Amino acid sequence: MTVEAFHKMENMKPKDYKSEVPTTWCPGCGHFGILNGVYRAMAELGIDSTKFAAISGIGCSSRMPYFVDSYKMHTLHGRAGAVATGTQVARPDLCVVVAGGDGDGFSIGGGHMPHMARKNVNMTYVLMDNGIYGLTKGQYSPTSRPEMTAYTTPYGGPENPMNPLLYMLTYGATYVAQAFAGKPKDCAELIKGAMEHEGFAYVNIFSQCPTFNKIDTVDFYRDLVEPIPEDHDTSDLGAAMELARRPGGKAPTGLLYKTSAPTLDQNLAKIRERLGGHVGYDKNKIIALAKP
Repeated sequence: MTVEAFHKMENMKPKDYKSEVPTTWCPGCGHFGILNGVYRAMAELGIDSTKFAAISGIGCSSRMPYFVDSYKMHTLHGRAGAVATGTQVARPDLCVVVAGGDGDGFSIGGGHMPHMARKNVNMTYVLMDNGIYGLTKGQYSPTSRPEMTAYTTPYGGPENPMNPLLYMLTYGATYVAQAFAGKPKDCAELIKGAMEHEGFAYVNIFSQCPTFNKIDTVDFYRDLVEPIPEDHDTSDLGAAMELARRPGGKAPTGLLYKTSAPTLDQNLAKIRERLGGHVGYDKNKIIALAKP
């Protein structure tokens, strides 16, 4: 993402990135495994906490920035991506990471997702997918299965869940991966790769909610996931989309897709250079462009 943030600190351990704020998730929550993966990734990269920004919206997943010793912003519901985009453009020297859930990211925040991807914003989006709204006590979410019974769907859901991987691949994310929270080492490896990647990196992580989601259990996810074959070509978009469609009913875990493309901040820098550093509002230029 940005080399300035990496390898600044030597001999760092995951615990060195823990804040003084105690975690507040329920016992057995999969988010603990994801947080552990974030700590591990930061330690392996030797990240300077003053060069790291953790940003979130609203939800159980969005509590994560409180637990990380770094700059952080707990923003409005669904708006973490927009705030993170502004943060990255204003401070391209920072390693910007968004923590969000399936409801926060794909329901109220769904309008921001395609634009972060198509603009190739130089940031990492860790989506903690537990298939339900947990913080508001168990409502049907965009990734809930039809057989899910929740407060808003006591007789089951009337719709099919969305496919986050196909969604992000279609809109142009340049790094797309998936993991299961029950395997923190895998989470750490993929999050680390996302942080190092130049461009918009999306990591979808299945995370069990033992309090409100009684069907997507740890055992369910263990049976659902399947590692991506070692001979998979991560530069092949078509192959990545085929994996994302879950052939054989299995959810692929690992790196599906990775490619290189100019990032939003790089494109903006080129415009500033072309203008000789002047980025002010030129009224006459705007009027001239508007004339037929």
